[in-house]
Amino acid sequence: MSQVVGLGEAGRTGETTDPDELVAILERQRQSFLREGPASAAVRRDRIDRLLAMVLDNIDDFVEAMSRDFGTRSRTGMLFAEIMGMLTAFEHTRSQTERWMRPIRPNRLARLYGIRTEIHPSPLGVVGIVGPWNFPLQLVVVPAASAFAAGNRVMIKMSEITAHTAELTRSLAGRYFHQDELAVVTGGPDIGAAFTRLPLDHLFFTGSTGVGRLVQRAAAENLVPVTLELGGKNPIVVGPDADIDRAANRIARARMVNGGQVCVCPDYVFVPASRIERFTDSLRTELRAMFPSILDNDDYTASVDTANYHRVLALVDDARARGARVESLAPAGEELPDPVARKIAPTLIRDVDDDMRIATEEIFGPVLSIRPYTDLDDVIDYVNARPSPLVAYWFGPDRKDFRKFVDGTRSGGIARNEFAIHMFSENAPFGGVGHSGMGAYHGKTGFDTFSHLRTVAGTDLPFAITGRAAPPFDPRTAKFIDLALRAARWRTGRRVRGRLPRREPTS
Repeated sequence: MSQVVGLGEAGRTGETTDPDELVAILERQRQSFLREGPASAAVRRDRIDRLLAMVLDNIDDFVEAMSRDFGTRSRTGMLFAEIMGMLTAFEHTRSQTERWMRPIRPNRLARLYGIRTEIHPSPLGVVGIVGPWNFPLQLVVVPAASAFAAGNRVMIKMSEITAHTAELTRSLAGRYFHQDELAVVTGGPDIGAAFTRLPLDHLFFTGSTGVGRLVQRAAAENLVPVTLELGGKNPIVVGPDADIDRAANRIARARMVNGGQVCVCPDYVFVPASRIERFTDSLRTELRAMFPSILDNDDYTASVDTANYHRVLALVDDARARGARVESLAPAGEELPDPVARKIAPTLIRDVDDDMRIATEEIFGPVLSIRPYTDLDDVIDYVNARPSPLVAYWFGPDRKDFRKFVDGTRSGGIARNEFAIHMFSENAPFGGVGHSGMGAYHGKTGFDTFSHLRTVAGTDLPFAITGRAAPPFDPRTAKFIDLALRAARWRTGRRVRGRLPRREPTS
């Protein structure tokens, strides 16, 4: 079983500035994986435990690093979202690892005929994880735990935007892991690009749709399979029979988690036209009550950097210039937005049209668009005419309208009456579809993502089962095939008779 090592050569993960070093790390991990073979359940659990210990032993250091990266970010919010959010995932994964590793035996009836088939979840080898900046710790260690459970080695590329968190993770990794188990690398976009070009056995990326396209293109050069956890413009529909005040309260809080810098945050909300004024009033009241002050409020998360601060403001300015109604909910006496603190007040935007950038670009900030509707079919058509979101929200009871929305739209997930509740179950997959991502993880789904389900079949029968597929062919084989095909045509013809489209006559 692997042991915790110090910062000597065996455990050193040092800062990576040379793309050639990435290749060397990958080769060391792959050779170690091949040499040692599939890890036992005990080794896999040990690696998961050490990964969690790396976080829990250094909570204060991680909080300080993330605070320095964001400028202002609530300690309580970080502990809740970054640390508490991973505990159940780790405990569930380590407790189920041995059970997930067991071979699956399908077609038990075939054993009566002398055929034995097993499906073995096999480790892929070396998994690469490219982390985002919005949750720079949780969104690398949770997929890493799944990769360890599946028996893999792991390389992590931390986001350069949250540089203090990246450097801390890199420096700590060597205290808990040999580099041939886990390697954490840092560096700028050049290192990130080189990382995605590595001939890994799987590449897991969390980030924007635009960068996801580049990641998939780079991975394709080596036919590396990818899991893309992206984002998109997540819609909310307030149902016609929803409790308006309750919906406004929960939507306000959902929009402001991590300053709106969350891939599952809502971007725009559809409200029944007859209730939109009541909803807007309630939303405004809730946001003002949440943040009586902003500039000196440590609970109000700042934009992660100047570039993202100006990007969000540019979306708002473009909407205003094109005729949208923009309402900034800055507290009295505070000049916002503030470029030094990188803080933007909660902002409500109405009268949005599709010529505005904010109608098509993910906001990733404390801004929410409000749209009226009178017919749910129009809402469904609007959502379906755009790239599929990572999550779609519904506020209201579970009735016919809600089920119509679920059946009529496509999204990574659906959450009703609560922010991100579709992520709560450890047995439920989390992932996007279309432009919001491909593949999924969490729980058993994460284990399967980082495994190859290999079929192992055999027989001890004294005669060949498939020998008739090789020449010379027996006349009886040809007769058997002819009879089988006739029977298949007859069965299928009965099922489709009268349901095929009528052919147009040809001239």
